Amino acid sequence: MKIDFIADTNFLIYTHEGNELVVSFLEYNFAISFISEVELLGYKKITKSQDIKLRELIKDCFVIDWNAKIKEKTIELRRKHNIKLPDAIIASTSIVYGLPLVTADKAFSRINELDLILIEI
Repeated sequence: MKIDFIADTNFLIYTHEGNELVVSFLEYNFAISFISEVELLGYKKITKSQDIKLRELIKDCFVIDWNAKIKEKTIELRRKHNIKLPDAIIASTSIVYGLPLVTADKAFSRINELDLILIEI
């Protein structure tokens, strides 16, 4: 299966909420970082219904797990850009796999080597 982009955690939240701004992206195959799965399912106030729906959404994604290349790139990005660990892992996943990152988070804009598709929310 050809993967077209990496989806940031906020993209998955917008998808879950049915936000029209992400609908056009849903015709493509996309992957997520394992950290997005952790962020979504680890939310303290998640309801049982939300948990079930989010797990179904995640099941439809290709999940990229932690590996040595992502770890090294994460360390490099954290040192260079002083960004939060989850964001560094997601950006590193995108860079290591050579896939654009689709997000609404403008903080990713300062990472020059990142192929970024910014959704205007």
